[in-house]
Amino acid sequence: MLQYDDSAFYFVALSFITIYIVPSWYSIIKKLRVAFFSTDEDIGAISRTSAEKKKAEDLKKTSKGIQTLNSPGFIVNFVITVLCSVVFLWLYLSVQSNGEVNSFDPFSILDIDTAAELKEIKKAYKKMSLKFHPDKNPNNPAAEAMFMMVAKAYEALTDPTAKENWEKYGNPDGKQSLAVSIGLPEFLLNTDNRNLVLLTYLIIMVIVIPFSVWSYYTNSSKFGEKDVMYDTYAWFHHNLNEHTLTKNLPEVLAGSAEFRERNMTKGPGDKEELGKILSKVKSQMQKPNFNHPVVIKGNVLLHAHLTRQTDVLSEASKDDLRYMLRLSSSLVDAMISVCKHQESLKSALNCIKFGQSVTQAMWVKDSELLQLPHFTANEAVHAGKGKPSAKTIKQYLGIPNETKKGLKDFSGEQKEDIFKCCELLPNITVETKVNVEDDEDENVYEGDLCTVSVTLTRNNLEDGEKTGLVHAPLFPFPRREAWWVALGTKEGKIISIEKVTSPDKVVDHKIRFLAPRKGQYEFELHVMSNAYVGFDHTELVELTTMDASSLPEYKIHPDDAELDDEPTLFEEMMNANIEDDSDSDEESDSDDESEEEGIRELSAAERKKQELQNARKKAASAAGDDSDSDSDDVEEVHAD
Repeated sequence: MLQYDDSAFYFVALSFITIYIVPSWYSIIKKLRVAFFSTDEDIGAISRTSAEKKKAEDLKKTSKGIQTLNSPGFIVNFVITVLCSVVFLWLYLSVQSNGEVNSFDPFSILDIDTAAELKEIKKAYKKMSLKFHPDKNPNNPAAEAMFMMVAKAYEALTDPTAKENWEKYGNPDGKQSLAVSIGLPEFLLNTDNRNLVLLTYLIIMVIVIPFSVWSYYTNSSKFGEKDVMYDTYAWFHHNLNEHTLTKNLPEVLAGSAEFRERNMTKGPGDKEELGKILSKVKSQMQKPNFNHPVVIKGNVLLHAHLTRQTDVLSEASKDDLRYMLRLSSSLVDAMISVCKHQESLKSALNCIKFGQSVTQAMWVKDSELLQLPHFTANEAVHAGKGKPSAKTIKQYLGIPNETKKGLKDFSGEQKEDIFKCCELLPNITVETKVNVEDDEDENVYEGDLCTVSVTLTRNNLEDGEKTGLVHAPLFPFPRREAWWVALGTKEGKIISIEKVTSPDKVVDHKIRFLAPRKGQYEFELHVMSNAYVGFDHTELVELTTMDASSLPEYKIHPDDAELDDEPTLFEEMMNANIEDDSDSDEESDSDDESEEEGIRELSAAERKKQELQNARKKAASAAGDDSDSDSDDVEEVHAD
């Protein structure tokens, strides 16, 4: 009968604890490295202009230092990992000292040198046996076990047979048989612990494990692609359509399921503060479609950000707004994916523009020049007057620095910030080409797989240089520059829309679709920034498709035609099985033909074709015989 074994349990426990503590310590060390040893570039806390200094300082406070490790999840995991590590160390020491993994070493047991003489061995044996004798250590199983080990060690060093067995097999008793036991501690079999063991088993099996599985399933089943909740996708499907305007999108974003618990008003103070903020941003808001407190609060906070009036917010409201902005990028991408599913090009483009506005803290009627540091509406108006004037950001970038307007009231440092920002802002050119890949004919025919090749070149980068973080001082989190490439019909249906995230100077993107029916078509190609306002590129892509019937007739090569006469695998197998019969039939047929037509030698191709025909006839006749026999059997059964 198998017995419970403490030593085996040590190994089992070590294995299971290792499975947990190794990845856990890796995660903990990774977070500690980010908190204490990461550089400013690693966390995006860089200040290329003085306008970004406050953002960089806030990122350092929230992404570096001991305060970044105050989350309940990290603390709980750290405590559990430390406790498991202590248990792991204790088990390891127990295995080293008492486990079966240790080889039998009589010298270490008797605490003598390997070159000790017989006199020293006897003296050590007498000393150790007196020390661990059961009479001097009553009710001490460890001392009793040690006393037996001392006796066995003395025997291994003094008895010739025992010494030979120890040298050969590592045990003075000779070669040992394999012992199999259960890797559970022996105290589980103690009758005094029966109720405790049963209770622990019930708690683990009936409560802990089902609750863990239920918790994991309920949490994981809430989220879909891009870690966006399914309820959020349902909300977007309900509220986004081809008539959705950019002004409606803050309310749509505010209703996301991720914000419903956090944005719930908690008392009269919250409602009073919300009313004050609403009075300031109401003129910029679209008439709300929903009166739910969560949607209203999120909508008001987003408009406070978009209109750059966050100074009136309390610290709690600022935290709620930062939470919304942290998730805004993935949620806007989810909006675009919903519009793609609905094939609504206009709504998708409005969602992209909304993402630009959120990043730059601007709203629909604001001047594009507000993306420049230190610029306000006054400077934007001044820059658009006189010559050279600039009402768009592209026009302003095209003016030399010494003649740029709107800089009169700025200090030297502020002017340098503006010039630096102008270098950071994108300057792109877009080239397109329509063709059918791997086709010698330049024409496009109905049903061809067309490829629209879009080449985006960042002219503000040097060769080999990669684009950096987006310059967005009022967006509290670092963001990478990316471009949306959308192709749609004139009727507003989406053919393709994808996000290009490559930071290279030259980026190639391919859009593939099947060519429509014969005719001339114009498609709209949109290349739009995910973070900057006013740098969008739109052009028409013309496509002329020709009737596929005008293609030259496809002629089958003779070698390919002969493949149709080649036997299949089944036919070859049938031909092999009835080879003898086919040979005899062939001889008789050839005799008859020779009598009627005279003797004529067949070519190799004719002979092979005739063999194949005979095999097929034989297979068909065999199949007919089987069906006949089956029908006869059926008739006999009915007759009986």
